[in-house]
Amino acid sequence: MSGKRGKLIVISGPSGCGKGTVIKKLAETTPFWLSVSDTTREIRAGETAGVNYNYLSNDEFMSKVNDGLMLEHASYSGRAGKITYYGTPKPPVLSRLEAGENVLLEIEVQGASQIKKALPEAVLIFIMPPSMEELEARLRGRGTEKPEDIKTRLETAKTEIALADSFDYTVVNDEVETCAERIKKIIEGDI
Repeated sequence: MSGKRGKLIVISGPSGCGKGTVIKKLAETTPFWLSVSDTTREIRAGETAGVNYNYLSNDEFMSKVNDGLMLEHASYSGRAGKITYYGTPKPPVLSRLEAGENVLLEIEVQGASQIKKALPEAVLIFIMPPSMEELEARLRGRGTEKPEDIKTRLETAKTEIALADSFDYTVVNDEVETCAERIKKIIEGDI
């Protein structure tokens, strides 16, 4: 690479807005390194350690937090009130940026503000669902969550959408290709 520092791009938005799908489409035309988050939740069927997440124990996770090795982290109350932690490991992100690579983080809304404080040059992009009705249809269409979990996710989505103005850009995901193209233009500096 040219010695030029890479860009840090943060993609966030409510659960079910299509972040993962848009990122896969974006990867077809735009070079970036996708950071793998750490989590304390159990691995799910079809997931691969080191690809979907780095799966850690609570002690391992908190040790990384205490040692300053996380760019951001958050906790969520999951099934049966179990607390689950998610976070972005700092060393691989910083080394990729220093090597001149663009780095993309797919993180929760509460983590995005932590990233902006730690690295003000980060570009925060909020992916907005076309409507709450469409978001609900997408969550139900997954077939992976119980009705009470969907209700909780929709309530959380309302809170997260209210924070969209704190992001550098908001992109509505009404059509995956169009959304990915707009994000590509943001990354390339054409917007």
